[in-house]
Amino acid sequence: MISAPVFGGTASSSGNRAATTGGNESMEVDMFVSDVMVGVMDAMGGGSGGAVASTSSEWPRSPRVDEAGSNWLNKPPMERFIDILDQLDTKVESLRKEAMVLRDKKDFLAMSVDLLKNNEYLSGLNENEREEIDCYVQRISSRLGTVELNVCTVRDQAQEDSLHHVNSLIDLIIASADPVISRQKCQQYLNACSTTDTSVYTDVDPHTVCTDKKFESVLLGCTLDDQKTIKKRLQALLVYLTQQTIVH
Repeated sequence: MISAPVFGGTASSSGNRAATTGGNESMEVDMFVSDVMVGVMDAMGGGSGGAVASTSSEWPRSPRVDEAGSNWLNKPPMERFIDILDQLDTKVESLRKEAMVLRDKKDFLAMSVDLLKNNEYLSGLNENEREEIDCYVQRISSRLGTVELNVCTVRDQAQEDSLHHVNSLIDLIIASADPVISRQKCQQYLNACSTTDTSVYTDVDPHTVCTDKKFESVLLGCTLDDQKTIKKRLQALLVYLTQQTIVH
């Protein structure tokens, strides 16, 4: 499980509560909480009137309600709360999607590092050169490990086991020394994700890229979110392996 903070930065302990860069205010934790509370109070009719004006078109600091041409303030309190919660729910879902994109990027980088560590051309280097490359790879891996991304997917024990099994099978492809065999196995795994996928390459016997039934069986035991993530990982891996095969 990869874990990640969605918001970066820390609140300043100094007396400065806001700073401007190019005319935009920086978002500090205390200001964010304060604006949310003011926005909710105003929206519920308990503030100085109306929703607070947004200082950022990209990420408003509190829920906004367009009162123009509507009787929103005449709605019962329960409906007002539901309106605000609907907006917050949309923001949360958007945040999850953005975090998933970052998580996929981290996974791709980690996979690239693993593939490099197992590259057959490393055997052509002398001992000192291999040691230097290994140190560099370890340094990159350590820095990548400082990035924590966590978008939790609810799984039962059987789904946890299935995901672990799937990842183990994919890791075997990455560790393989034969890019041609790895490519064919990766295509078989990808075919198991969806029978409607178009192959990345078509210059091989179709019988060698049939669906891997064992992988498909394990994959079906994973959650839908995990299946989507696995498919993306295999697609990226197949593109890389195809390029490696062409080079050979």
